[in-house]
Amino acid sequence: MARNGFAEFLIARRAELRPSDVGLPEGGRRRTPGLRREEVAVRAGVSADYLARLEQGRDTNPSVAVIDALADALLLRGDDRQYFSMLALASGCNESRCPGRESAEEQVAATIETILRALQPTPAFVVGRKLNVLGWNQAWADFVAPLGLLDGHGQPNLAWYTFTHPAARRVLRNWEHAADTFTAALCRAKLHWPGDDSLRETIEALRRLPDFADRWKPHRVGSPGSGTLQLDHPVHGLVEVPFETLEADRDQSVVVWLIDRASTHAPGLRLVPNRAVNE
Repeated sequence: MARNGFAEFLIARRAELRPSDVGLPEGGRRRTPGLRREEVAVRAGVSADYLARLEQGRDTNPSVAVIDALADALLLRGDDRQYFSMLALASGCNESRCPGRESAEEQVAATIETILRALQPTPAFVVGRKLNVLGWNQAWADFVAPLGLLDGHGQPNLAWYTFTHPAARRVLRNWEHAADTFTAALCRAKLHWPGDDSLRETIEALRRLPDFADRWKPHRVGSPGSGTLQLDHPVHGLVEVPFETLEADRDQSVVVWLIDRASTHAPGLRLVPNRAVNE
């Protein structure tokens, strides 16, 4: 039986922890790194056989009490703990019966298009569950066109650009961070829409790329929100681009780029004063 995401998370997290992390002595030879299954089972108050069934995907219906006990045993906090719980609750969902089995065509609502226009000349765009850029305003298009993000036909995709475009590693000065961020976003999407065939195909195609495959860790998803892109822009030079992500729909987000006035002289853009970026 194929392991589900919850089982993969259990195994990966157990391998990450050292005995000293949970107050156990480091001595003794171990066949594999991390905690032994028996050690986690004792900490969680479950049998090693039951934990084995969970890790092998043979039991897909853990109780809330067991989920909480395992989260405590594995020292999970914050976003990781929440994600672990969501994986557990979704572990019994067969993909052929999961919501979203039909890959919905992603369309930007008219109200969101109005918001994009209203934000002009602040660069803004809408991103979907596969990290396709579904819509944008002219300020964003003007700013990213020299980066190569609008090269080719069809919708731009943030992950494909980051991992495959020849200019990406040059213009994204914090490429590693951007790559981690977009991989984590696809991990979250896979949890929320496990039956979306189009999303699954996108992820499978990306996993053929070594840089993406190395980052594909279902137990590390982070959280969406704000951040900063560090760009070596072909036109504007070194630019710091703080951004804010606003949830517009259950599978779409509006991303607003708050470009620092001190770091670029891009004509026609609404720029954020330096003090506002740092507050």
